Amino acid sequence: MAMSESPANITDQYTGRWIEADLVPGGDQPLAREQVRIWHDSGYAFVAGLLPGSLVETLIDSVTRAVPRPGSEDSERFTGFGSKLSFPSPLAGFNELTLEPGLLAAVAQLLSVPVCQLRLTQSTAWPKYGRKRREGGRNDNQDQRIHVDYPNHTLVHPPEWSRPEAVEIIVYLGDVETAGGPTAVVPRAGPEDPLYQWPIVDTPGVGELDYVNDKAAAEAYLAVQRPEIASWRAQLYRSERYVHFHAGDVLLYRHDTWHRGTPMTEGKLRLAHNLTFRRADAEWISTLHAGWAWSAYRPDKFFEKLIARASLDQRAVLGFPQPGSHYWTPATIKAVEARHGPFGMDMTPYRAALAHRD
Repeated sequence: MAMSESPANITDQYTGRWIEADLVPGGDQPLAREQVRIWHDSGYAFVAGLLPGSLVETLIDSVTRAVPRPGSEDSERFTGFGSKLSFPSPLAGFNELTLEPGLLAAVAQLLSVPVCQLRLTQSTAWPKYGRKRREGGRNDNQDQRIHVDYPNHTLVHPPEWSRPEAVEIIVYLGDVETAGGPTAVVPRAGPEDPLYQWPIVDTPGVGELDYVNDKAAAEAYLAVQRPEIASWRAQLYRSERYVHFHAGDVLLYRHDTWHRGTPMTEGKLRLAHNLTFRRADAEWISTLHAGWAWSAYRPDKFFEKLIARASLDQRAVLGFPQPGSHYWTPATIKAVEARHGPFGMDMTPYRAALAHRD
C-alpha cells in the first residue's frame, strides 16, 4: 500500500464511503435530537458549525506556528501519538476551545448530564504529518490498525452500550482535500452487530495481545497469534467509513467505537485537537495529562487567570468545587478569594450557596 495519496485522488479514493458533517441546528441545545440518536446508536456523530469560526482560525494559526514545518526533518520524527501541546496551554485559542460552552453543552447532551457533571480528561493538539519514511516501526501512526480507545483511558472496560461514560472528540483544524488522512470509523448497526460483539477485546494492546499500532504489522501479528481474530477483523476494515473533514468540523465518538487513522498526503500537515470528557462519577477513567494545577507559578499567571475568569461550569469541568460543595466554608471562601481574587474571581456564588445551606 502506498504511504500517501495525492490531493487530487483523495476524494475519488473514498467515493461512496464518505461521512459528511451534519450542520448543528443551534438554539437552546447545540445538537439536534437526530445527531444525539446517531451518536448513541452508531457510536459517533460528525457535525459542522458547533464551534465559532474565529476561534478555530485562531487555534489553527497558533498551533501551526508551534509545530514543525511539514516536510522538515523534525516532522519526519513525528511517528507516534500526540505532542507537548496539552491543556492548559499558553497558545492562543487552545484553552478557549477546550472550555468552549457550546462544545461542553454538546457533550452534556450526549451523556445526559448537566455540564457541571462533566470532567475533562484530555485536551491535546496533535500534528500528524505525511512522511516519506515510516520510521515508527510496529508502532508507527501513519496507517493505524483499527482499534478502540478505552485501554489507555480507563482502568476497566466500558459498560454496556446503553450506559456511555465518556465522549471523545476530534476537532479538525484543516481540510482533508489538502492533508489526506481521514479518520475511519465503523458504524455500529444495532445491538446484534457482530462487529461490536461483547466484550470488545479483539485488538492489539488488550489482554495478552501486544500493542502494535501499524496496520500491516498489527494484522500480520494477529494472523500468527490469533488467526481467528485476524479473519474477523478483516470485516471491520471492509465496513469502514471516512470523515470528510474541513476546518472546524467535529467528530464526537466513544471509547468503544472502532476507528483508526489513515495515511496522510506526503509532505502535508494535518492538525487536530483531541479532547475527552467523562461523567464526574466515572472516576475509573483516567486523566491523561499532569494535573491542571501543575501549570501554576508560570510568570504570566495564565492558568490562575483562566481559573479566575472561567464560568462556574467551566471550573467544574476542571474539578473545581461547585457552589454548595461541602468544601466551602467561610474560611475556605476567604482563602480561595485571597489566592484568586487578584485575578478577578467573584466569590459571590459560593457565599450565596453557603448562606442558603446554613
